[in-house]
Amino acid sequence: QVQLVESGGGLVQPGGSLRLSCVVSGATLHYYAVAWFRQAPGKEREGLLCSSSSDVYTINPDSVKGRFTISRDNEKNAVHLQLTSLKPEDSAVYYCAAESPANCAYLEAQHSRGLLSSWGQGTQVTVSS
Repeated sequence: QVQLVESGGGLVQPGGSLRLSCVVSGATLHYYAVAWFRQAPGKEREGLLCSSSSDVYTINPDSVKGRFTISRDNEKNAVHLQLTSLKPEDSAVYYCAAESPANCAYLEAQHSRGLLSSWGQGTQVTVSS
């Protein structure tokens, strides 16, 4: 059973940056696609970026807008989300999710069908002055 643990959230001022991490255990990261999502109060959860062993896929370009980047460290079984130029509207709980095989299109399809079952507990990001 794959387990995911997010970290790195916190309070940051507008324009600031944060680096979120998602550590995967119980599985070899190479065989999984991992995506980052976020959910703000009263809003639906939205996908941001996905990483597989061979590519990076932007799930929601309007939200990412070149400010967020995803990277993975297969040796440490971790996937990172770098957030820059943060705005108050980026405040949300950020989650990572994983799916096998390592295919971002498949992960997104599973999510849209409500079948994406491996999630972390989330890490809160608050952007405020």
